[in-house]
Amino acid sequence: MTQTILNPGPLLEGVLIRRYKRFLADVELLEPGPAGEPAGTVVTAHCPNTGPMTGVLHPGGRVRLRHAPSPARKLAWTWEQAEVIGAAGSPTWVGINTALPNRLVRATIEAGCLEPWLGPVGTIRAEVPYGQGRRSRIDLLLSPGPVAADPRPIYVEVKNTTWTRGELALFPDTVTERGQKHLQELTALLPEARAVLVPCLSRGDVRRFAPGDTADRRYGELFRAALAAGVEVLPCIYEFTRDSVDWLGLAAVEPRDPEADRQERGQHP
Repeated sequence: MTQTILNPGPLLEGVLIRRYKRFLADVELLEPGPAGEPAGTVVTAHCPNTGPMTGVLHPGGRVRLRHAPSPARKLAWTWEQAEVIGAAGSPTWVGINTALPNRLVRATIEAGCLEPWLGPVGTIRAEVPYGQGRRSRIDLLLSPGPVAADPRPIYVEVKNTTWTRGELALFPDTVTERGQKHLQELTALLPEARAVLVPCLSRGDVRRFAPGDTADRRYGELFRAALAAGVEVLPCIYEFTRDSVDWLGLAAVEPRDPEADRQERGQHP
């Protein structure tokens, strides 16, 4: 069931010229800007994504920017979405702002979309210390509602996911020691608490999710160990448009990237 989760606010379209120094992107506006900038003006935007952006970084491709000037910000523009060729061969928009997934997943829970899997939720807290020495912070800590069948607290770790192969979404797209640690810490919460990994699939053209074994073999191993131990995985699919971000449902979970199997068979006939 499709449900609108967020309104992204006014976005302007442009063409990506380049991304550089990880945090910066030069974009040529395709329409007049809010301060009277004519179409064709080149602006520098903050790139809120420090990763390699595998499969979604396309100089010459269309992007969408947010204009939000503030004395506390060095740049008035923020890069929010990128257009790519989707699984069906037609254009699709991808959310690239890694600050958005936690907000999206929280709003999805508050809208009741995940109640069939999580049960009724009473309260939600963000960035709660946990793990060994309480040196980590869980993205969301849920307290079950009074009529919940399972009274255990629910620890939710959110991972922004934009790398795909056809309709298969994959995380991570590079080695992530931080992500490996999060899987280990989620597993250690069991059985006293529920541990839930929510890959935030920030594009509407995917239907399945798997760990990115070909990018981070160790993460794939820990992912399968976490599944076996009882960590729950709820990959949420979101469609990004200029006017809304819509929840499309859950993707099916595959415990291993099929491409990793093919590569191993090629190496060891």
